[in-house]
Amino acid sequence: MGIKSLAIGVFARQVARAITGSADHAINEQNKILQNLIYKGKNTDFGKDHNFNQVKTYSDFIAQVPIREYEDLRPYVDKIIQGRQHVLWPGKPKYFAKTSGTTSGVKYIPISNQSISYHIKTARNVIFNYESQNRKNLFDGKMIFLSGSPVLSDKNGIATGRLSGIVNHEIPRWIQSNKLPSYKTNCIEDWESKLDKIVEETYNLDMRLISGIPPWVIMYYERLLKKTRKKTIKEVFPNLSLFIHGGVNYSPYKTTIEALHGKGIDTLETYPASEGFIGFQTDINDPGLLLNTSAGMFYEFVLLSEIHLDNATRLTLDKVELDKDYVIIISSNAGLWAYNIGDTVRFISLAPYKIIVSGRIKHFISAFGEHVIAKEVEEAIDIVNKELGCKLNEFTIAPQVKPNNNQLPFHEWYIEFDKDSYDIEAIALRLDQELCRQNIYYNDLIQSRVLQPLKIINLPQGTFQDYMRTKGKLGGQNKVPRLTNDRIIVDELWPI
Repeated sequence: MGIKSLAIGVFARQVARAITGSADHAINEQNKILQNLIYKGKNTDFGKDHNFNQVKTYSDFIAQVPIREYEDLRPYVDKIIQGRQHVLWPGKPKYFAKTSGTTSGVKYIPISNQSISYHIKTARNVIFNYESQNRKNLFDGKMIFLSGSPVLSDKNGIATGRLSGIVNHEIPRWIQSNKLPSYKTNCIEDWESKLDKIVEETYNLDMRLISGIPPWVIMYYERLLKKTRKKTIKEVFPNLSLFIHGGVNYSPYKTTIEALHGKGIDTLETYPASEGFIGFQTDINDPGLLLNTSAGMFYEFVLLSEIHLDNATRLTLDKVELDKDYVIIISSNAGLWAYNIGDTVRFISLAPYKIIVSGRIKHFISAFGEHVIAKEVEEAIDIVNKELGCKLNEFTIAPQVKPNNNQLPFHEWYIEFDKDSYDIEAIALRLDQELCRQNIYYNDLIQSRVLQPLKIINLPQGTFQDYMRTKGKLGGQNKVPRLTNDRIIVDELWPI
């Protein structure tokens, strides 16, 4: 064991004990966080507009601060972009995390000095907690974090970019010597060129930890194995102990990644979001994610069945129950107030509070972090129908993660048209162009050649009806899901 791992090991055990202690006092910590947020926010524009000086209890908070989505928050964000201070949180945000919106196009999620520090602290805690339990001496070797580009744009004096790119600017000095890829390589925009350079930088090093979105990691692994002519990643990196993933549903990739890994590599799931680092797996044998209750965020929960009601019941952490789908609502030290982030979670433990991410409120496809939503798809279809004079009877979309012949992955559209005489390639091209126009993440993935443009499978008329008939769901209000993150439906719909 090296000196660095020895020193960090002592601190890691302290961190692990602190995580356990914090989990044991989650309710008290949540109450304190709410009071602190109200106190800090009372002199902001938002606090004045919502009478924070009169808010003494949680009931007062509910009465003054309704649940909101980005469109409700947008007027305040626009003020910040215009140069105003003390709008949602004291001062100005340190960053804007740029994400793809629903009705609003690009969303700019404020990140403050306080909130980004909790992002970094929680990421550190994930690693330290694992190290304290497993003693793998991770810090004696290298760690690779596959992320978006750290090149940030400027939004009236506020650095703006993807969360993963922002985080690159906050990594502590003590870990910089372990971290890969290099900053210069990480700035390469073209994904395939970047991937080749990452392979060259890392293939012969002592890698101990890998972190990234699963499909990106798969591409990295496959190129490593081609470069080294090895059969498994464990052969390439004998001391590799841990793979940390998050951002997309892991289950479609699990079998592939396990086969690529070989034996002896643990996995941990995390739940980082632009709005905050919400949870992380504390035990490799327990799939539950510990809710991050001491990270400057106050959580509320609304039953999924009630989220569209004007009088939906808002629950604090002490009121939640097991095995129910809740929409998660966040108030944070970045100036988000009763903000619906669009995710649903399900508690699988109440002592401590552990969750699994059960889905999204709206339909979406995000196998590669692109988060293409139903509205974007439907708008693209409407435009293309009008331009090209075509008509779609029914469709569903699924990710093609591992195409044949080592092609890049893509979105596969299974479409039933009203006739067979359309130019399918022209339709696919225009649909892809429209999705790129609407969704910055999808466009980035296409331009960087992480994904290739979408492909259409032209189905015979009646295919969807036959499918629904076999499922006993033909007629009524039953519908084939339009966007999915696996291939269960399309493989049953059109087995090849």
